[in-house]
Amino acid sequence: MSLHPATGRSETAEDRIDLRQAAHMQLTLDQEPTLAEGDTLPAFWHYLYFNPQIRASALAADGHERLGRFLPDLGLPRRMWAGGKMEWHRPLKIGTRATKTSTIGDITLKSGRSGQLGFVTVTHDIADAGGTCLTETQNIVYREPPAPGAPKANAPKAPQDGVWHRQIKPDPVLLFRYSALIFYGHRIHYDADYTRDVEGYPGLVIHGPLTATLLIGFGQENAGGRSLRAAHIRAVSPLFAPDPFYLEGKPDGDNLLMWARSKDGRLAMTVTLEFE
Repeated sequence: MSLHPATGRSETAEDRIDLRQAAHMQLTLDQEPTLAEGDTLPAFWHYLYFNPQIRASALAADGHERLGRFLPDLGLPRRMWAGGKMEWHRPLKIGTRATKTSTIGDITLKSGRSGQLGFVTVTHDIADAGGTCLTETQNIVYREPPAPGAPKANAPKAPQDGVWHRQIKPDPVLLFRYSALIFYGHRIHYDADYTRDVEGYPGLVIHGPLTATLLIGFGQENAGGRSLRAAHIRAVSPLFAPDPFYLEGKPDGDNLLMWARSKDGRLAMTVTLEFE
């Protein structure tokens, strides 16, 4: 089987881990802006930086960057962040300059019950002057447009044995502010009419990386001060605003198993946290 022409494609972006951006993230999460220059950037907040500088004319109708510049065009217009793996090697400090090198790995096409699917793996290495700080292996799923009247996929039930619980009440302002912070134009996160009438979702979709950020942060609160080494993230089903959802978790040997549960008990995401 021949490789897709985009396999191995790479690009590098440079950015300053700016305090103002991190402070705005704290405010977006309803936290006091306590971070300072020299502090370690909280886990999974790297999404605030290195985002492609895409002109408005280069955006597709859904608000995404048009496919084909870096991410390949597989003939499947819908794409979703499906999780992946995070590894932390050394602290990424606020106020430093850093680079992100992104490389496309595996590209596969499959046929599933919901139609044609594409799977793309992208590895992001973020480094400062002292070396690599973190590595993210990101899984992206491409899908066909929704068919009119197509049945919705049934998500599995979430575990019911969580030790820690926190309710999150998302609203359109939270999603809009997060989209703005990561310079992300996908309309399913802020345009209710488009989300319902074109994409076929019942409400505004909560960003997968935002849910992962919340789960990782909640897990760290219950980790007894241990240093985070890795996170394995699997997006299972979408969450919708303004419905409340729940962050839950429990110890799993030396690790922590965290998950997000919808208001009706569906499993939305799992995150396994590993520590030093």
